[in-house]
Amino acid sequence: MDKKRIVKDYDALPDEIIERVKVEYPYGFEDNLITFTNREGKKVSALPFETEEIYYLIRMTVMEARQIIEEDEDYDDDGTLRSDFSGGDEFASDEDVEESDSDDDDDY
Repeated sequence: MDKKRIVKDYDALPDEIIERVKVEYPYGFEDNLITFTNREGKKVSALPFETEEIYYLIRMTVMEARQIIEEDEDYDDDGTLRSDFSGGDEFASDEDVEESDSDDDDDY
Protein backbone atom coordinates (compact mmCIF):
# COMPACT_ATOMS: atom_id res chain seq x y z
CA MET A 1 0.00 0.00 0.00
CA ASP A 2 1.40 3.40 -0.98
CA LYS A 3 1.58 6.09 1.65
CA LYS A 4 -0.58 9.17 1.30
CA ARG A 5 1.59 12.14 0.28
CA ILE A 6 0.85 15.60 1.64
CA VAL A 7 2.51 18.97 1.11
CA LYS A 8 1.66 21.28 3.99
CA ASP A 9 2.93 24.42 5.72
CA TYR A 10 4.59 23.92 9.12
CA ASP A 11 2.06 26.16 10.89
CA ALA A 12 -0.82 24.08 9.53
CA LEU A 13 0.44 20.79 11.00
CA PRO A 14 -1.32 19.23 13.99
CA ASP A 15 0.60 19.60 17.28
CA GLU A 16 1.19 15.86 17.45
CA ILE A 17 2.99 15.89 14.11
CA ILE A 18 5.05 18.98 15.06
CA GLU A 19 6.23 17.14 18.19
CA ARG A 20 7.28 14.16 16.08
CA VAL A 21 9.08 16.42 13.58
CA LYS A 22 11.10 17.94 16.44
CA VAL A 23 12.18 14.49 17.61
CA GLU A 24 13.13 13.51 14.05
CA TYR A 25 15.16 16.71 13.56
CA PRO A 26 16.71 17.56 16.96
CA TYR A 27 19.37 19.78 15.38
CA GLY A 28 16.96 21.93 13.40
CA PHE A 29 15.47 21.80 9.95
CA GLU A 30 17.66 23.99 7.76
CA ASP A 31 20.22 21.35 6.73
CA ASN A 32 17.51 18.83 5.86
CA LEU A 33 15.44 20.86 3.41
CA ILE A 34 14.92 19.51 -0.08
CA THR A 35 13.58 21.22 -3.19
CA PHE A 36 10.95 19.94 -5.57
CA THR A 37 8.82 21.28 -8.39
CA ASN A 38 5.13 21.59 -7.52
CA ARG A 39 2.18 21.08 -9.84
CA GLU A 40 2.35 24.71 -10.97
CA GLY A 41 5.98 24.23 -12.04
CA LYS A 42 7.41 26.32 -9.17
CA LYS A 43 10.45 25.27 -7.14
CA VAL A 44 9.51 24.75 -3.50
CA SER A 45 11.69 23.92 -0.51
CA ALA A 46 10.35 21.56 2.12
CA LEU A 47 11.28 19.36 5.03
CA PRO A 48 10.54 15.67 4.43
CA PHE A 49 8.84 13.81 7.26
CA GLU A 50 7.37 10.34 7.24
CA THR A 51 4.89 8.63 9.55
CA GLU A 52 3.57 5.11 9.35
CA GLU A 53 0.88 6.12 6.86
CA ILE A 54 1.74 9.58 5.50
CA TYR A 55 4.74 11.10 3.73
CA TYR A 56 4.82 14.85 4.40
CA LEU A 57 6.72 17.57 2.60
CA ILE A 58 6.55 20.46 5.04
CA ARG A 59 6.89 23.69 3.09
CA MET A 60 9.45 26.15 4.44
CA THR A 61 12.31 28.28 3.19
CA VAL A 62 15.75 28.28 4.80
CA MET A 63 14.87 31.58 6.49
CA GLU A 64 11.59 30.15 7.81
CA ALA A 65 13.42 27.05 9.08
CA ARG A 66 15.85 29.26 11.02
CA GLN A 67 13.07 31.45 12.38
CA ILE A 68 10.98 28.47 13.54
CA ILE A 69 13.92 27.09 15.55
CA GLU A 70 14.90 30.51 16.94
CA GLU A 71 11.37 31.17 18.18
CA ASP A 72 10.70 27.65 19.51
CA GLU A 73 11.43 27.35 23.23
CA ASP A 74 12.02 23.61 22.83
CA TYR A 75 15.32 24.43 21.08
CA ASP A 76 18.32 26.01 22.82
CA ASP A 77 20.34 29.00 21.62
CA ASP A 78 22.48 26.70 19.46
CA GLY A 79 19.42 25.36 17.63
CA THR A 80 19.50 21.96 19.34
CA LEU A 81 16.43 20.32 20.83
CA ARG A 82 16.60 20.68 24.62
CA SER A 83 17.37 17.51 26.55
CA ASP A 84 14.33 18.15 28.76
CA PHE A 85 11.97 18.20 25.76
CA SER A 86 8.99 16.13 26.84
CA GLY A 87 7.44 15.57 23.42
CA GLY A 88 7.96 12.34 21.59
CA ASP A 89 7.37 10.06 24.56
CA GLU A 90 3.95 8.96 23.42
CA PHE A 91 2.50 9.84 20.06
CA ALA A 92 -0.90 9.35 18.62
CA SER A 93 -1.02 7.01 15.69
CA ASP A 94 -1.67 8.46 12.24
CA GLU A 95 -5.25 7.34 12.60
CA ASP A 96 -5.65 9.54 15.69
CA VAL A 97 -4.33 12.66 13.94
CA GLU A 98 -7.08 14.48 12.13
CA GLU A 99 -6.09 15.94 8.80
CA SER A 100 -7.67 19.22 7.85
CA ASP A 101 -9.27 19.68 4.47
CA SER A 102 -7.88 23.20 4.10
CA ASP A 103 -6.55 24.57 0.84
CA ASP A 104 -3.09 24.15 2.37
CA ASP A 105 -3.02 20.42 1.74
CA ASP A 106 -1.61 19.33 -1.56
CA ASP A 107 -1.16 15.77 -2.62
CA TYR A 108 1.84 15.69 -4.92
